[in-house]
Amino acid sequence: MIDLYSKIVDNQAKGIDMVLITAIQKEGEGPVEVGKKLLVVETGEFFGTVGGGALEHYAIEKAKSLIKLRAHLTEKYLLDKGKVTPEAKTLPMVCGGIVTLFYEFLGVKNFVYIFGGGHVGQALVPVLKPLNFHVTVIDERKEIIDDFKGADVVVHQHFADFIEKNGIKDNSFVVVCTPSHTYDYHVINKILELKLNPKYIGMLCSIDKLKIYLEETYKKFGKKVNLKNFYSPIGLDIGGGAPEDIAISIAAEILSIHFGKKSQKHMREAIDDNNRYWENQ
Repeated sequence: MIDLYSKIVDNQAKGIDMVLITAIQKEGEGPVEVGKKLLVVETGEFFGTVGGGALEHYAIEKAKSLIKLRAHLTEKYLLDKGKVTPEAKTLPMVCGGIVTLFYEFLGVKNFVYIFGGGHVGQALVPVLKPLNFHVTVIDERKEIIDDFKGADVVVHQHFADFIEKNGIKDNSFVVVCTPSHTYDYHVINKILELKLNPKYIGMLCSIDKLKIYLEETYKKFGKKVNLKNFYSPIGLDIGGGAPEDIAISIAAEILSIHFGKKSQKHMREAIDDNNRYWENQ
């Protein structure tokens, strides 16, 4: 028998999201037992059971949608295709009864991907870790990766190749600080090409370099490309130019986005009014 709780612990250690479904109430007949559990993993795998049949099929699909939303849910189901009730969703079954399932989202709440493990990346990780972020650092330089400390996951791979192979979790936070502006552009272009949906993309960049990047981006994706969640120059406008100062600025910006704060002054607002790229939509 598979130990669901061991599966949960293992997946959480790997940063894999899941939904644990529990049958919490039953009225009438039917095969469902209160307390039965079904674990659905973001990879599509599932373990355990809440009774099988149409109920289980529906529950698995519902759990997959909740993983994307990173949300909990309690929902009632009438297991009789010939009946309708306002208090429960009718499923095509004949066993009868009403079952209540609780969908519990289990996963790391906040994912951060740092592309580039140089001075800024090294300074940023110890700032983010106490703030309940799951941090992945990607760098193609083996000497950087071999010595990197503190991140949850450290990956030795070309930056754009990582995105091509692994994608980026929806509503995650992306920090781009590679050793080359060309690599920076590759990262962001790959995110745009694949139409991924991070909540935040911050790029370490001067205003002059940013203008060059925007020109190239508009040529490739058009003037209406969605850059609403793109923040460059990166960070909040708090001053300081050392890697540690920049790390605090970036972490503060990530927190402001995460908590939906609007009053902070972002570094991207320092560019002139004709280049407010995030307002182009």
